[in-house]
Amino acid sequence: MADVGVTPGFGELLGRAQALVALGGRRILGITGAPGAGKSTLAADLIAALGDRAVGVGMDGFHYAQRELARLGRTERKGAPDTFDASGYVALLKRLRAGGPDIVYAPEFRRDLEEPIGSAVPVHPDVPLVVTEGNYLLLDDEPWRDVRPLLDEVWFLAPAEDVRLGRLIARHRAYGRTTAEAKGRAFGPDQANAEVIAVTMHRADLVVR
Repeated sequence: MADVGVTPGFGELLGRAQALVALGGRRILGITGAPGAGKSTLAADLIAALGDRAVGVGMDGFHYAQRELARLGRTERKGAPDTFDASGYVALLKRLRAGGPDIVYAPEFRRDLEEPIGSAVPVHPDVPLVVTEGNYLLLDDEPWRDVRPLLDEVWFLAPAEDVRLGRLIARHRAYGRTTAEAKGRAFGPDQANAEVIAVTMHRADLVVR
C-alpha cells in the first residue's frame, strides 16, 4: 500500500535513500511516474547528494533502437511498453541485485541522439545503492511484472498535470520539435502511456505529490 499521507521534501526523500544504504549490501531504489514527472531530475539530485554511495541506471537505456522500432512498425509509439527490451532490463536488475566482484555495465539513453548506448554506465561492486528510474517499474504485465520484486522501494512521482505537461512540452521543444509537434507528442503517445502508468500508482511504497 502506497504511503500518500504527506508530500515529502527532498530532505525526507534523501533520508529514505540513506536508510536503504544503511541496511547494507546492494539495494535498488526505483523511481517511476508518467513522462515529465521529474524522475530523472530527482534521481540525479539523490545521486549527487549521496556521492559515491549511489549510481543511476535508467530503464530508458533499454529502448529499442530506431532501426528496430522501424522494423517493428512502432516508431510513432516510441515510449510504449512494447518499445523496450523489458526482459533485458529485468536481467540487468538481477545482476545488480546479485552483486559480485565485477563491474556491471548498464546502457543509457541519449535524448540528443534518440538512441540507447550500450555499456555506458559502470556500476562498481562496492556501490551500495542503485537508483533506477523509468515509466514501467510497477506495470503488472509480462515481463514487466518481474521488475517490482527486484526493487527494495519504489517511489511514484505525481506532480500536478499542468506542471508535468509543461515540463514535457518544454523537453520536446529543447530536443528540436516545434511547439505544435511537442504538444502533439505530449497529448498523444505520451498521454496514452501516462494513462497506463497512472493505474500502477497503488503498487508504490511512496507517492510523491
